[in-house]
Order: sequence, then C-alpha cells, then structure tokens
Amino acid sequence: MFRLKKYISPYLGYMVLTLLIKLLGTVTELMIPELMETILDDVVPSKSWNQIYLYGGAMLLCAVGCLVFNIWANRMSAISSGKITLALRHDLFAKLGRLSARQMDKLTIPSAESRLTSDTYNVNQLLARLQRIGIRAPILLVGGIFMMLRMDWLLALILIALLPIIALVVYFVTRKSLPLYTQQQTVLDKVVRTVQENITGIRVIEALSKTDYEKKRFHSVNDQLTHIDQKAGSITAITNPCATWTLNIGLTLVVVIGAFRVNSGGCQPGVIVAFLQYFTMILNAMLGITRIFVMFSKGEASARRVADVLELPEDLEIQPGTEPETNSPYIEFRNVSFSYTGIGKNLENLSFTLEKGQTLGILGSIGSGKSTILALLLRLYDPDEGQILIDGQDIRTIPYEQLRSRFGTVFQNDFIMEGSIADNIRFFRDIPDQRLEKAAQDAQAEFIASKEGGMEAAVQVRGNNLSGGQKQRLLIARALAADPDILILDDASSALDYRTDAQLRRALREHYRHTTTILVAQRVSSLRHADLILMLHDGTVIGAGNHETLMATCEEYAFLAQTQMGEAEEVC
Repeated sequence: MFRLKKYISPYLGYMVLTLLIKLLGTVTELMIPELMETILDDVVPSKSWNQIYLYGGAMLLCAVGCLVFNIWANRMSAISSGKITLALRHDLFAKLGRLSARQMDKLTIPSAESRLTSDTYNVNQLLARLQRIGIRAPILLVGGIFMMLRMDWLLALILIALLPIIALVVYFVTRKSLPLYTQQQTVLDKVVRTVQENITGIRVIEALSKTDYEKKRFHSVNDQLTHIDQKAGSITAITNPCATWTLNIGLTLVVVIGAFRVNSGGCQPGVIVAFLQYFTMILNAMLGITRIFVMFSKGEASARRVADVLELPEDLEIQPGTEPETNSPYIEFRNVSFSYTGIGKNLENLSFTLEKGQTLGILGSIGSGKSTILALLLRLYDPDEGQILIDGQDIRTIPYEQLRSRFGTVFQNDFIMEGSIADNIRFFRDIPDQRLEKAAQDAQAEFIASKEGGMEAAVQVRGNNLSGGQKQRLLIARALAADPDILILDDASSALDYRTDAQLRRALREHYRHTTTILVAQRVSSLRHADLILMLHDGTVIGAGNHETLMATCEEYAFLAQTQMGEAEEVC
C-alpha cells in the first residue's frame, strides 16, 4: 500500500479524524462491562436505587455513544476510501490510455480490465476495512486485556497466554495467502480474456459449431481459478476456527478458575460476568484482526498490480525538436525496420516517400506488414531502426495531440459505440452538423437517409443493427468528418461492393485532393489509381510503383491483378 501513498496523503487528516471517532466508540464500548461489574458487585448489594439508575443510565449512554460513533466513523471511512479509489481508478484509466501499444501488448487488455475493476475494488475494501476494524479491533483487544488486568490479573493471564497461539496462526495464514491471491488475480485475467473472446466472437463460434469447445475452454480456466480460490480460502478459513477454539478454551478456564476464586473469596461474581463480556469482545476483536489480515493479503496483491501499471515508464517520449527539413516529401520512411517480439523482423529496411495529396496503396498477404506501417506512422510503436518524417519533421519530436490530429483513420477492427449515427461520426469532436452530412455523403452512407430519424437514428453496441458495409461506411464518414491531412483506410472497403467502392474512391479524388491518403486493401481494383503502390511480402517490399509499373515489373502483383480483375475492372 505504501506504493499508493500519494493517493492516501490528501485524505490522511480525514482518515485520522475517522480513527479518532472510531476510538471514542471503542472506548465507550469497553466501559460497559466495567459499569456492569460495578452495578453487580457494589451498587446492587447497597440497594440504592439512585445508584442503580445512575450507573444504568451511564451504561445506556455508553451504548448509544458506541452506536453513534461507530456509524459516524463507518460513513466517514466509506467516503474517504471511495474518494481514494475514485482518484486511483481515474489515474489508472488515464495511464492505460497513455501506454504504448507495445506496453499494452505485454499487459494485455483483459489484465487491464481486471486491474481497473476487481483490483481497485479490492483496494477500496482494504481501505474501508482498515478504518472500520483496523482501530476498533486492536483497541478492543488491548483495552480488554488492560481492563481485565485491573479487575483480576490472574484470570487475565489465562488469555494473555493464549494470544501467541493466535498470532502464529495469523502469521502463517498471511504468509501463505498473499502469493495465492496474487496468482488468483492473474488467473482472473485469463477468465476475463476468455469471456471477452467468446462474447466478441459469439457469431463465429456458433457459425463454426465450436460452442462445446469454447465451453470446455472456459471450464478449464474457470476450474483453475476455482482451485486457487478454494486453496486460498481453505488456508484463510483456518483463522476463525482456531481463534474461536483457542479463546473458548480460555473462556472455559476463566469460568472454572473464576468459580473457585469466587468460592474462596478471591474475586466477586460481577468480575466473572465482566470477564465473559470482555472475552466476547476480545474474541470478536481477534476475528476482526484475522479478517483484516486476509483482506490485507488480497488488497496488497491488488495494490501491487495497480501500482505496477501506474509506475510504468513513458515508453514513447517526445524527443527534443529540431528544425524541419526543407524541400522534403510530406511523408517519408527512411530505412525503417521493426519487430513486435524482437525475434524476427516484421518490417525490414522499408523506404518510400509520398507528396502531399498523393495516394499510397499497400498490398500484401496476411502478416506481410501492411497494418504495421500504419501503426508506426501513427506512432503507436517506435521503429527499431530508421526514421519516419511528416513534412520534414521526425514524428518522435511531434506532440501526440498535434501528430494524431492530422489523421483520419479506419482500422480493420474498428469499433462503433452505442448512441446515434451522428454521435458515432462526430465522436466527441467539435464538428458542425453540415460537415457530418458532407462526410456521410462522401462515404457513400446513403443508408442513413432511409433510417428513421436519419442522423439521430440509434446505433447498438458494436453496430449490431448495421450490416458490414454500413458499418464500414459509417467509420469512413467518421474519418472524413474532420477533413484530415492524412487519411488512413486499413482494409476499410472489404465489405463494399465494387460499384460503391469505386464511388467512394471517386469522391476521395474529387473532394479530398489536399488529403494524403493511405489505402490498405486486398483488392487491386481499390489501389490501382494510387500514385504509389507497395507490394509487401514478409515485411519487405517486393514491388513499388504505380499500377502500370507493377504490372510490368512485379510478377506477384500482376498475377493478383489478373486473378481478381475481370469485369470488375470495367466498373472501376
């Protein structure tokens, strides 16, 4: 928890006040058995009704004070722990948004989701429990022992002799459970990932009749989580029975020995009754302390996982700026090489230039490096070797907001949020309605007009009420809405028919002449009008030039063009 102390520090004074109020409630609770002992041993034998009313009223006042102070402190602990968790979750979410793609690949999205939800919840519960029980249980324990020592030190020694046994049990449980709870959260990441994959790919799973297989896969990881949870639970379950058994043994000894002492005149009957009350308090205090240690094990494991993300260094720092190169191409890749894993190169020695307003087409088989080029241009990753420049300036020297505001992008696996069509196209940007209409028209999204409500028509999560072609045109409209300097379409027309695809490309040529366009596609017809086409294979360029040049110089491109284009070529 010390790694998250900056989140606790602003509320430290408030938390201290909470503990002081909790202390008052605990002290008033400790006074009740002593008052009862005084009434039984001193007031009742005197038969003084005034004294009975006085001490009885004092007991009632202590009971009410204990109730009020504890409720007050519990409410304050909920407020402070909630605010700390709010700030923690806010910063964690912001940090996840700033992580580089490489860091996110290593962390994984399911793990990020788990840390943002269940881990922060565990931290919240730890902070709340520490304030509620963390002061009350130790004070009840120490205070109860002190009060018993004042009444009868011989009987109190019975309990003191039993406390080391309970302490050893708590130490054993804490030492064994902390690694298990850390492992439990890691396996929980796998469960989240499995569920996420199944929900996302439910249609594919059902279409390929793999439901039974996915059930077995989920049961496997779920059983693993259950096994770890049961193992951790079986260890932590030792504490309550052991503490209860030990203290009940002590309670039995107190009753037996106390009876002999009362019979011999060594103590009063009220002392035995008060001892029973203090024993009950101490028993509850010990159980509370064991619960704190169990919660601490879980909360500490979660706090470490949260802190591990918050303390990740900035992977893609903005480097010191230099003067932009003059008379340079608008976009330039200089001997760029890159590897996701560091084992084999996903791109090797890639070089090309593109002038403003030109169109680049990228073609190649799956895994050839098409999307990697786009990720490097957007600076989701930094190249291992080489340099990428926009308008003569190294993109590593350009602030993120300034760099990415130049782009309009449509990725292969883009997302559509729940809301209206206008909300999805605008995407929280300050774009007027007229511009939204124009972008939708250029994206060939004529289906919007046929929907009830037009631009305000409802869109379900992930666009489940839209066809594949409608989704792609909606996403293209989003990319065009801000009139970007650089337009990236990563296989964004795969669900469009040839005619609609041709109309889209015609609209881009006529209305976005100033925009530099980068097209990734599987169709030669979608790229044939590009100023520069790169034919990739295993991360290397095997052909570069316009359509006519590649038809004459690149056998792979020519074969692909002849295979794909027939009657479709005339439509284009």
